[in-house]
Amino acid sequence: MKISKIQIRNFRLLKDFSLDLEDELSLILGKNNTGKTSILTALDKFLNQSSRRSITLDDFNVGLKKVLLQYLSGVKELPIENCYQPLGIELKVYIEYTEQDDLSQVSSLIMSLDPDDNNIVLKFEYNIDHEQLIKLKDDYTEQSEKFDNNPELFLKEHLGDYFGSVKKKSLLFTDEAVFIDLVKENIPLNDILSFNFISAKRSVTNKDNDKTLSHQTAKIYKISDESNEQIDASEKFKETLRKTDDELSAIYADMFDGLIQKINQFGGVNPTDTKLKVSSTLQHRDLLDGNTTVMYSHDTHDLPEHYNGLGYMNLISMIFDIEMVMGKFRRSLKEKPAAINLFFIEEPEAHTHPQMQYIFIKNIKTLLKGNRERDDGITIQLQTAITTHSSHIVSECDFDDIKYLRKSNTTCDVKAKNLKSLQDEYKSEDDAEDIKLKKAYKFLKQYLTLNRAELFFADKAIFIEGDTEKILVPAMMKKIDQEFRVPDETPLLSQNISMVEVGAYSQTFEKFIDFIGVKSLVITDIDSQYVRNIIMDGNTKKETIKCKPSDPLADQTSNASLKFFFGHDDLAFYKNLSINQKSLRKDGTQWIQDPDGYFLMAYQTNEDGYHGRSFEDAFFSLNKDLLGKNAEAFPSLTKRHFDIYVDSDDACPFDFAEKAVNSKPTLAIEILLNSEKTVDNEFSNWQVPSYIKEGLLWLRKN
Repeated sequence: MKISKIQIRNFRLLKDFSLDLEDELSLILGKNNTGKTSILTALDKFLNQSSRRSITLDDFNVGLKKVLLQYLSGVKELPIENCYQPLGIELKVYIEYTEQDDLSQVSSLIMSLDPDDNNIVLKFEYNIDHEQLIKLKDDYTEQSEKFDNNPELFLKEHLGDYFGSVKKKSLLFTDEAVFIDLVKENIPLNDILSFNFISAKRSVTNKDNDKTLSHQTAKIYKISDESNEQIDASEKFKETLRKTDDELSAIYADMFDGLIQKINQFGGVNPTDTKLKVSSTLQHRDLLDGNTTVMYSHDTHDLPEHYNGLGYMNLISMIFDIEMVMGKFRRSLKEKPAAINLFFIEEPEAHTHPQMQYIFIKNIKTLLKGNRERDDGITIQLQTAITTHSSHIVSECDFDDIKYLRKSNTTCDVKAKNLKSLQDEYKSEDDAEDIKLKKAYKFLKQYLTLNRAELFFADKAIFIEGDTEKILVPAMMKKIDQEFRVPDETPLLSQNISMVEVGAYSQTFEKFIDFIGVKSLVITDIDSQYVRNIIMDGNTKKETIKCKPSDPLADQTSNASLKFFFGHDDLAFYKNLSINQKSLRKDGTQWIQDPDGYFLMAYQTNEDGYHGRSFEDAFFSLNKDLLGKNAEAFPSLTKRHFDIYVDSDDACPFDFAEKAVNSKPTLAIEILLNSEKTVDNEFSNWQVPSYIKEGLLWLRKN
């Protein structure tokens, strides 16, 4: 038995939200403000209801709140009853079961006798019916002046008077109009679904007075399930306490003898009626609270818990928290555990360094699996969801466990995507193409988890070809921020931008780019060439010649990425595109040009009379003065070609880049080493090629 899906409507960021859960572990990823905490809070408020967890107006989605305020203020007419759909928040929990499951605890929820229908749908509603909506409007109209004619103030104070309590139903999977009212039928859910969580707001510190771990040991003892070993240990503990009680009572008699006599002198106690005494009454469950201390052993010394690092303390604290929660799920041997247990862990990476994050995610499945077993042989049904911002945790997880939350830039709606569904995009009916796509998907999984998991959390991305760009593009971003300040634009280096090396294979990532929907810039080369016929051994063969884009014979590009995204190899097509025409978006299975697209291909353009073919010749056509006359400043360049280029006014940058450059990464480092800093510009003695500049300026815009 398992929860297959959760649906949430109108709760905070989650307007119309659906999340599929894996059988064991679901890893929920997303950038900041994409609703990860909203999921946890919605589950807590609906499944663990209490006055402390009551739903407030702040939990309403902005769209729902807006409609209610429009009704109260009179901007919008109240709907007639026949057309009214109750306004409010709802949670649906979809449960699937099999023939092997014990259905005794959920039998009261099963709505269908159809053997093929193995679904239970629990629905939780917090809404307002039509009659109460009219009453709400009338009451506000009468009292509006008291609330400064602000309907929001009125709603915040009186929301519960009109929305009432949460309604709970079990729905027929095939017809949700058929249901059982669980409240009216007095069907509790405690033995059906148990929900617990560990919040990201943890109390671990490394202050001298911090005893978080020590307090947790007392809590673990209080909720421990009673295995035979634990019962024996507990009885020994109690027996020792009883002996200690007798010894302490005798000591107390001497300690408090004078006080008792003084009380008797004031007539507080008649010695002929009763005899006042102070006794020791140690309670085994209370004794650990505040009287146990977690220590660290180092050589022969025991050190207090706060002597260890905050990250290590946090990891241990989480393990303690997990033990406490699992104890709640297992329950005592006298109780039966709930049919389904859902465990939510929020941002386990908080206060932990990368190595601790690796350790956590590597061991969490094993830790949880071992904690599911009870001493009586019962194994609890457990599903776990973990939210994270950590690329280190993602890099160690199972790719198929990932749920990616994506917020629309236009509607602000949040949608959850199963990353394993991305695999379906890498399929083809053509056998040869299918093999190629499957190979690409395998590479994508390996690359993302091993190298660039931070792409999941980036707001924007730059795809570059190699080490040269990797070294220089951050410097170019800083230079552009310094030279092109725009008041309403956040500097590039202040934005969450991920840089990914893809060689000439950015097309391999195109499905993933569309999947996560981040604004992306590809910095690539135009790779101009032409084909000529040559005769070898009496046979005519074709030979591909690299050349400048301005070469009269140049007529095509060899760049696979450009040909994939634009569908052309005609060089003239690329030379004539404006920046708006280089902007793309995906329409179905095809990428199409769109000036408002979220994907831009940047490649060399004509600048100051020269059109570069690669980064190196485009850069040095602009920045010949950077080289100076001293070849020793650029040891990565062949001295002979260096001297020819710097001494000649008509030397060709293309020939120089082809013949002089021995190591591109080393050259990039030498460019930075020879940069000159001024007050306003850290790289004042060279220019950013225009194609990179226009691409970065495009990316900087929101």
